[in-house]
Amino acid sequence: QVQLVESGGGLVQAGGSLRLSCAASGSIFSINTMGWYRQAPGKQRELVATITSTGSTNYADSVKGRFTISRDNAKKTVYLQMNSLKPADTAVYYCNMIVNWRSSWGQGTQVTVSS
Repeated sequence: QVQLVESGGGLVQAGGSLRLSCAASGSIFSINTMGWYRQAPGKQRELVATITSTGSTNYADSVKGRFTISRDNAKKTVYLQMNSLKPADTAVYYCNMIVNWRSSWGQGTQVTVSS
């Protein structure tokens, strides 16, 4: 069984920063792409950023230049540094990893940006 545990969400004022973390545990043989998604109330879940096992990154246009995704393979952890936060970034943020060739999701962490 594989578990993904997120941390780092919270309430922040517009223009502030937060850093999300997501650590994988369990019986893990391989982890390929890692990523972050978010879902705002009444909206569909959307991709925020992904990072491959070789370090290639991909970002949603709405977060380019403000968010940075990174990973620590030894710690089986993916990070999302979020700067210059906007109220439109308010959502539940979910991490996703391709673990043992299967897609796994975290439980989600709330990020709320006040104006």
